[in-house]
Amino acid sequence: MDILPAIDLKDGKAVRLTKVLMESAKIYSNEPWEVAKVFEEMGASCVHLVDLNGAFAGEPKNLEQIEKIRKHCKLKLELGGGIRDEETIRRYVDLGIDRVILGSIALKNPAFVKEMSQKFRVVVGIDAIDGYVAVEGWAEKSTMKATDLARAFADAGVEAIICTDVGRDGMLSGVNIDFTLSIAEASGVATIASGGLK
Repeated sequence: MDILPAIDLKDGKAVRLTKVLMESAKIYSNEPWEVAKVFEEMGASCVHLVDLNGAFAGEPKNLEQIEKIRKHCKLKLELGGGIRDEETIRRYVDLGIDRVILGSIALKNPAFVKEMSQKFRVVVGIDAIDGYVAVEGWAEKSTMKATDLARAFADAGVEAIICTDVGRDGMLSGVNIDFTLSIAEASGVATIASGGLK
């Protein structure tokens, strides 16, 4: 089992949200690259980054901090939040991001995600509220079951699916094992549990 420490970026700071509510942000560092460096020194091989502002805006919003993290750290980086087109993916890959996480666009345009997975290292992000996919920075709950979306990427060539039970995210109450297993079983793809880890 691999453990990926996470850094959520909001307004240029490293934060933790409770149930992905932006107003609940608790600031951990004004210099997120320093947090990444600590993770690297502790032996992490990869860090999971989320551009929270980008997730809501649908475009990169914490690029300066992401660049600093890449500049100061040698570990692998995966990044999600607001990635909706190939130009943004290419920009991040050129910057040195090892793999991108596609979330909202996976629901809205699965064909695009499948196409990008043939060109880049792609992880599908599935965030769920009560078992249904949440999109646009978790502000909208869709009518698509998370397991149905996972099933759609079974043979798509994506590297993994990262799944988050929004109700547990930031709560330190433990990961939703049943939900994670259901995503893994539906997709047959390597699955990363997120949300509620303590």
